Amino acid sequence: MEAIILAGGFGTRLRPLTYTRAKSLIPILNRPMITHIIDLLPNKVDKVILAVNYRKDQIEEYFKKNDCGKKIIVNDEPKPLGTGGATKFAQEHITGRFLVINSDVICSLNLEDMIKFHKDNNAVATISLWPVENVSEFGVVDIKENGNVTGFVEKPKPEDAPSNLINAGAYFLEPEILDYIQKGRLVSMEKEIFPQIIEKTGRFYGYQFKGYWTDIGRISSYLEVNKFLLEKSNMKNCIGKNSETNALVNNSSVGNNVKISPSAKIDSSIILNDAIVGEDTELFNCVIGEKSKINKKSKIKNSVIGDNEIVKDNTTLDNKIIWTQQKPKGYPDKQIGNVIEKE
Repeated sequence: MEAIILAGGFGTRLRPLTYTRAKSLIPILNRPMITHIIDLLPNKVDKVILAVNYRKDQIEEYFKKNDCGKKIIVNDEPKPLGTGGATKFAQEHITGRFLVINSDVICSLNLEDMIKFHKDNNAVATISLWPVENVSEFGVVDIKENGNVTGFVEKPKPEDAPSNLINAGAYFLEPEILDYIQKGRLVSMEKEIFPQIIEKTGRFYGYQFKGYWTDIGRISSYLEVNKFLLEKSNMKNCIGKNSETNALVNNSSVGNNVKISPSAKIDSSIILNDAIVGEDTELFNCVIGEKSKINKKSKIKNSVIGDNEIVKDNTTLDNKIIWTQQKPKGYPDKQIGNVIEKE
């Protein structure tokens, strides 16, 4: 069985981290985000097709050096194709029923159970569903008690919402779905293809699961998922190889070859590989990029420091993004087509 992982986006809401790396390679507990997705896949999935565009070479290089136990095909899109276009572009690798998964959702979904639900209902398409409190921020499903989805309602008022369930970014599809998608253009599976499946087949189902679900679309959710997974794993911190961390470090993820002064204080933060944190510096709820240097007696909170940046002594930052370098050529100013939309 094949699984398509949608990993072609720029990750604009995670900049400046995505100025220098593919979004799917952003580390969560010192492992690329995409490897957490691959961990979810059932054993019967023996081939993983990565739908990529931006920073394709980085992704290829990672999987050349790291074996994940499955055949990896890096499917280079000539241009952003959206969720539907990317799925169609992978058609030559599909041999039967297949999974499509968004690369930036960390969750407790049991895909084996979802596949069984799909088969039991003789579905053409089954999507994962997650309950939310504020339905007005999302598109929600109109769904029957047996899981049959009859439509989608975009950002309804609470009193008009047919449910509190949203598309959670994982799909199990029959190969006939590919016939609905036009080749070679940007196609939204969610807005263009799914409504057709509902109308023409009536065999479109939603599978609700329990546990946890996070869309890593923003810096805030990136920080939160690291803290959540630390707690879930009963870990105080996640510390990488060859890192000097005799400082007071709490609820944080520290990459490889990081040097933290013993007098520094780190709380609820992510420090990426080869960074340096100077003496008497305090970090709270921050992301510090690779090879960045935070000099002494700085107080930084709720901020992101890009890769290769230098923060001077005695700097105070709150809710800031630090990027002093050139933006990558062709990098967009706003988001281009996402599986899960929330503005």
